[in-house]
Parts: sequence; C-alpha cells; structure tokens
Amino acid sequence: MKTYSMREEWFSNIRGDLLAGTVVALALIPEALAFSIIAGVDPKVGLYAAFSIAVVAAIAGGRPGMISAATGAVALLIVSLVKAHGVEYVLAAGILAGLLQIGAGLLRLGALMRFVSRSVITGFVNALAILIFLAQLPQLRNMPWYVYAMVAAGLAIIYLLPRVTRAVPSPLICIVLLTAVSMAAGLDLPTVGDMGAFPDELPFFALPQVPLSLETLRIIFPYSASIAVVGLLESLMTASIVDDFTDTPSDKNRECRGQGWANIVSGFLGGMPGCAMIGQTVINIKSGGRGRLSTFFAGALLLVLVVFLGPWVKEIPMAALVAVMIMVSISTFNWRSLRNLTINPKSSSIVMLATVAAVVSTHNLAIGVFIGVLLSALFFTAKVRRVLAVESTLDAQAGERRYTVRGQVFFASSEALVSEFDFKEAIKSVRLDLSHAHFWDITAIEALDRIVHKFRRNGIAVDVHGLNRASTTMIEKYGTHDKTEASSSVGLSH
Repeated sequence: MKTYSMREEWFSNIRGDLLAGTVVALALIPEALAFSIIAGVDPKVGLYAAFSIAVVAAIAGGRPGMISAATGAVALLIVSLVKAHGVEYVLAAGILAGLLQIGAGLLRLGALMRFVSRSVITGFVNALAILIFLAQLPQLRNMPWYVYAMVAAGLAIIYLLPRVTRAVPSPLICIVLLTAVSMAAGLDLPTVGDMGAFPDELPFFALPQVPLSLETLRIIFPYSASIAVVGLLESLMTASIVDDFTDTPSDKNRECRGQGWANIVSGFLGGMPGCAMIGQTVINIKSGGRGRLSTFFAGALLLVLVVFLGPWVKEIPMAALVAVMIMVSISTFNWRSLRNLTINPKSSSIVMLATVAAVVSTHNLAIGVFIGVLLSALFFTAKVRRVLAVESTLDAQAGERRYTVRGQVFFASSEALVSEFDFKEAIKSVRLDLSHAHFWDITAIEALDRIVHKFRRNGIAVDVHGLNRASTTMIEKYGTHDKTEASSSVGLSH
C-alpha cells in the first residue's frame, strides 16, 4: 500500500482543508447537541466529544479527510447506561472501548474489512443516505412557509453556486447567507441555539468519578464492547467509502488504533464516545477536504465557536443546516445501484436491499451490516457448493470404479460429496482421485472418513489417490481412515 509523507497528509491542500473544515464545524454543532439529547447527557458532553475525537482522529487515525465525532449510533448504545448509572460511567465505558479498539488495531483486525462485500457497502451507504434525509424531516414539520423557502433557497445556493465559482464551498456560503437573511429580516426560525446550551469553558483533563472495582468493570464492559464493535464497524466502512471517493488508500489497522485513542482522550476530557461520521465525512469531501488538516481544523474550530463565539453561532437557522444535510443525503446515495438492480446478480441485489431495509428499520448500522455479511456468506457458500462435482467410470473387467472429485470440500459441500457415492454397488474396489479437490476443514475430513469407512464396511477396498499436501496434512492430523494409504499417495499428485 502506498504511504504518504506528513506534508502530503497535512499541508498539500491547506486552503481546501480549512474551508471544508469550517463547513464541517458548523454542521457538527447541531448534530453533537442532538446526539447529547439522544444519549440523555448534558450538551457539553457531545460538544467536547466532537472536538476531542475529531482532533485526535486527525492525528492518530489511518484515513485522512475522514470526520470522526460523537455519533447517533453510539449515543443509542449508552442511553440505558446513562439512566442507570450516570454520565461518569459513560466516560469510563468510552475509555475502555478505546482500549478495546486499540487492541483490535494491534491484532490487525482492520483486515477483516476485506470480507465485507461491495453489495454490503453499497447497502450501508444507501441506508445512511436515507437515515440522514429522514433525520431532517422533524425540522420541516408544521413550520411557517418561509422555513421551506429558506431550505429551497439553501439548496439552490448549494447546487447553483458551483456553476459560477468554486473558490468557496457552496455549503459554507449557504450557511452564511441564510444566517444573514434570517437575522436581518428578524424571522422567527428554529436556530442552532434552540438545540441546547453551549459550554462556557474549555474542557479539562479529569478521571471519571467511578469506583475502580470489578463491579464497575462488570457494568461498563458490555457497553464498551458494543461501542468498540459498532464504532469500528462504522469507521472502517466509512474509510472504505472515502477510499473509493478519493481513489486513495488508507491504513485500516491504524484507523482502529486512532479511533481507540480518540475515545480514550474524549473520556478523559468529559466527552462521550464516538466514531466516524459518514454524513460529515461526505460534507468534508464534497467541500474540498482531503487531508488531516480538514479534520483537525473542524474539531478545533468547533470548540472555538461554541465556547467563544456562541452568541453568533446560536443564530444559525436550522433551515440552512437542513439544506446542507439534504445535499449530503442526495450525494451519499448510490443512484447507480438502482439501475444495477436489474443488471447485477440477484444475490448481490438481495444483499444490498436487505442491508438497506435492516438499517433503516432498526436504525442500527451494526445489525444491517451483520445481516448483509451473513447473506453474502450464505450466497457464497451456496455458489461454492454447486461447484463441487464427482465423475465416475467403471472398469467392469477389474471390478473397480474410479471416482474423480473436482472442487472445494468444506462444511457446506461435505454432505453433497457423500451423497455422490454408491456404497452398495457390486464391485471389488474403489479408487478415489482427489487430485482436483481441496479439503478445507474438519467437516470435510470427516466426510472423507465416512466415505472410506462405508465402502470398507461393505467389503469394498478403497484407494485414496492424489491428495494435495495441505489436504494430506489435515487428514494425517484429524482423519481416522487408513492414514498410511492416504499419505503414501501424495506423491501420485505430483
């Protein structure tokens, strides 16, 4: 994988990263406030998390240009912990989750992303786009007509301004202009300030006020494990999406460790745990952000805005941010996937649609991706199972039948292999040619044992021939039929 220098990752796109980071910082504020409300914690817990996670992930993460902060998926996981034990246990759970994520990175579990199919990733992206759009609808219900006019004007600015100039990101112009219009006209609009109180001081380092005991560990560990898994799942999926958007690679194992350090720092600074945010990441990429500077500046600027410029930021109308998020949902959705439903294999389309349906219906990204991966595995297993073939020829004069096995033998195809043999045929011997087959697991080895033993119980001699070296090693270790015969035939396959 190609590696990039510090200068390339941080300072190759300074202007674009700073402008994109500004847009992201403004869009992060209402989301951080909303996620704090969902989790049932003070607004500053979400805002401190957005700052600390973004800044640390920018430095330690493996995907430049990806935005990480407090997220809705993680907020939903900690609701019951907040209600039962309070916010201090949430901070402790976030720190432990960070340690688990660092462990996952050291164990190189980021490589598991290669087992997530393209159909699952497409379904994940489409589901997120739908959820982002649906999350804007409460801001549009039972509102005065000028709210809808403001949203429409915001979308017009976002989509039409780039035809005139791309010097400044159009979402940023949208936010600035609509805020100016709202303040000048004195419109009674829902604003960012209506979402919750802003903190009036900088975060400071402090240990979570929880007992250091096994009882505390028993309480927080299930939550920490869930936060770690969901956080890594969302972050690695988002990293893969950005890889595609930018046609650049990323270090998934470093991303695991980076997310872990971000959650640890957030916990010590009084912030809730979080992970990568697909919506904010798309805003960053579409606004021209590419390097680590965009993520770092977004987090740092957010803190400056809410602590020192709160009275101004509170005046931003939610209609402006709704317009930006609608743009994000439209840009995020893979519209080509709808056309590909009639072109792609049915199994791929089913996996994609099932992932979308599961995520949208449960609002749980982990469940949707799990269902998608499970279906992908089942379809793959069925496909490989059909590849297995057994051919046979009879030498009537010698009373011998030769079976030639072709394909992959594993847990899903082992029963099909056994069913291909006639164990009661009136013959003297059977010759099994396995030079075109591979035995993958102990279920496959057990199937071969059954075949040999069944023939021998009926008085039919069996000669196992052509096993490759890997299959022979497994049979020698786990098989129960004539190992000497199986081992001695290895040379026949060469």
